[in-house]
Amino acid sequence: MSSLYELLDSHPQSSPEELKKSYRRLARQYHPDANPDDPAAEAKFKEISHAYEVLSDPERRAHYDRFGVDPSAGGGGQGGGFDTGFGDIFEAFFGGMGGNAGRVRRGPQFGQDAEIRIGISLREACFGVERTLEVSLPVHCDDCQGTGARIGTTPERCTECGGAGEVRRVRQSLLGQMVTASPCLRCQATGEIIASPCGRCRGDGRVTATKSLTLDIPPGVDTGTQMRLGDRGPAGPRGGPNGNLFVQLIVEDDAEFQREGDDLHREVHLSMTQVALGAEMEVETLDGTTTLTIAHGTQPGHVTRVKGEGITHLKGRGRGDLYLHVVVDVPTSLTEREEALLRELATLRGELVAQHEEPGLFNRLRSAFS
Repeated sequence: MSSLYELLDSHPQSSPEELKKSYRRLARQYHPDANPDDPAAEAKFKEISHAYEVLSDPERRAHYDRFGVDPSAGGGGQGGGFDTGFGDIFEAFFGGMGGNAGRVRRGPQFGQDAEIRIGISLREACFGVERTLEVSLPVHCDDCQGTGARIGTTPERCTECGGAGEVRRVRQSLLGQMVTASPCLRCQATGEIIASPCGRCRGDGRVTATKSLTLDIPPGVDTGTQMRLGDRGPAGPRGGPNGNLFVQLIVEDDAEFQREGDDLHREVHLSMTQVALGAEMEVETLDGTTTLTIAHGTQPGHVTRVKGEGITHLKGRGRGDLYLHVVVDVPTSLTEREEALLRELATLRGELVAQHEEPGLFNRLRSAFS
C-alpha cells in the first residue's frame, strides 16, 4: 500500500506549500471532469484528496509521521484493526446482555463537536474558494501537555474504579448474575485522578485559544451545505482526541443574479427602441461577459438561455445554465423633440394616444422670459 506521501508524489520533508502544489497538480490530472467515465482516475482522485486532507492538518500529519496511521481512520492502524484484547473477547461472550454494546470508553474522552457558520459570495460558491478561518476552541494545554497535572507530577490511578474508568456492579436476577457498568464519576471515566492540577488549565488539560484553519470550499456549494473537518474541533479533556468541527455555509445574496438550484437568472434592461428595432449588447456573467443578440420585435419578459454559465454541479460534472430575462424600460420624461417623434410614429401606426395639454398662461409667460 502506498503511503500518503507517495500518493502526493512527495516525501516527509515536504513543506506545506510543496504538498499543496503537488496536490493541486494531481487533482487537476485525475479530476473526474478531466477523465470522464474513468473509474480508476476517480478512485485515484479520492485517494489523493484524502491524503492531502490528512497531511495538510499539522496535528494529523504529526500523528501520521509518528505512527504511520491516519488518526481519523477506524480500526487502530494498518494491522487490519484487530486490537481487541482477551478481556474484551471474554466480556463479549460472558459480560452480560449485548456484549460490548454498553461498554464505557476508557481513558481520555473525545472532545465535543463544534459548529461555525461562514458567508461566501455567489461567485465563490460557483467556483470554490480557499478560506482561512480564525476559530476560538479548546486546545490541549501546553504547560501540562494535556494531562491536567502540574509540571513534575503525574495523574494517579483512580481508587474508585481501579483505573478502569467504569464502575461495575453485580446483581442477582431470575436469569442469574447481571453485570452493569457505568462511567466512574470520580475520575470522569478517565481512570485517573489529578491530585496536583495544572495551574493554567486547572486539571482539565485544555485551554481556550484561537486556531487558524484552512478550509477548501468546493465549487457548487449552496446555503445549508455542511463541511466536516474531522479531528479539528475542540480538544478532549485530559489529552483526549479532538472532536469534529462542522462548517455551515451561507451563500450571500447577489445584486445581479438570482440562484435557483444550479441555474442563474438575471434581468437585462432594454429601451423600447432596442426591443423594437433589435440590438446587440454585452451582458455580464460570472465568467465575464457574453454577447446577447436582441431580435427586432422582442417582447418584455422574453428569456434567453445561456448554456453552461450557471453554478457548478456539486455532485456531478458540468454547470447549470444562465437565463437572461428581458425588461423594457419605458421613459418617464421626454424632450419636446422626442415627444413629437413618438406622436408622429403613433399617427403613422394609427394608434390612439393621450393629447398633449397646452401649458397655462403662467407657464407660457415663464417660457417666454426663460
